[in-house]
Amino acid sequence: MAEKLHVSRRVREIDHSGVLDLEALIATEEPVILRGLAADWPLVQAGRRSPQEAAAYLRRFDAGRPVTGYVGEPAIRGRFHYDETATAMNFSAQRIALGDFLDSVLGHLGDAEAPAYYIGSTDLDTYLPEFRAENDLVPHGNVFDRHPPLASIWIGNRTIASAHHDMSNNAAVCAVGRRRFTLFPPDQVANLYPGPLAPTPGGQVVSMVDFAAPDVDAYPGFAAAVAAGSVADLEAGDVLVYPALWWHHVEALDDFNVLVNYWWNAAPAFMDTPMDTMLHALLSLRDRPAQEKRAWRAMFDHYVFGDAEAVAAHLPPPARGPLAPLDEPGARQLRAYLLHRLNR
Repeated sequence: MAEKLHVSRRVREIDHSGVLDLEALIATEEPVILRGLAADWPLVQAGRRSPQEAAAYLRRFDAGRPVTGYVGEPAIRGRFHYDETATAMNFSAQRIALGDFLDSVLGHLGDAEAPAYYIGSTDLDTYLPEFRAENDLVPHGNVFDRHPPLASIWIGNRTIASAHHDMSNNAAVCAVGRRRFTLFPPDQVANLYPGPLAPTPGGQVVSMVDFAAPDVDAYPGFAAAVAAGSVADLEAGDVLVYPALWWHHVEALDDFNVLVNYWWNAAPAFMDTPMDTMLHALLSLRDRPAQEKRAWRAMFDHYVFGDAEAVAAHLPPPARGPLAPLDEPGARQLRAYLLHRLNR
């Protein structure tokens, strides 16, 4: 049965005074909105005048590389997701010139039955070089110098990116049009009913719940997620910052929308992705007897999630091996040891 469930809590807004202290914001462990922080971006100003001017501004930076454009039939209501089998997508993808894609979106302005057009995460420095020279976030404390971000652009019409999580912190700039983010803390993963690990609509696992018409019989825990969620309604020039692994459902609310985001993580580059660890855990732990799983949980709590210094404090430094603080040479050695064990 489909039932309307609405997240009512609003994401906190802060008085930023033009300062973006990303490290302090992420340390709060919750999403925050900085109203108008990017209001002076030339792209934001062009978009306020018209979609056509925003598109013309983007064309100035086009490097001529084909982008990946996604197109869905009007029947999907902008929701890029699965077909009825959950083994294939409900949209198609094609390599297309950026200018041709922009023409397609602009050609359907005001069309209530327009196809859904979407360009997902597209690297700014590769596809729109020099864009960041005129439109960029410069955080306090040189955090982007110490942890270089991946800056991406997202373009489309009234589209929906179903709830998913990313493994990095995110600063999302609503550059053209309006967007609504519905966010959930990481502990709501079960109540969001994640879909298949592969294939996925955009590289990350997405919720199977249709937020516009949630089936509360099929997904009874979703009501608990709604109670824990929060909403950020963004205007052009607003910036939303939220921590890694927070689930976010993103709706573009106008006929032409552009979002620019920055992903970054304070973890050293030599560290492996935790998703690889989880996949290996599925292989090695998930289907073991319950009593063994409880014992291994204690092991992980001790070696991984506990006090890293206390684990090896009783050992002489030369004997600590992988239990010592990880650095790049240590990561290489540990990776080689793991590969040897996996390939035996």
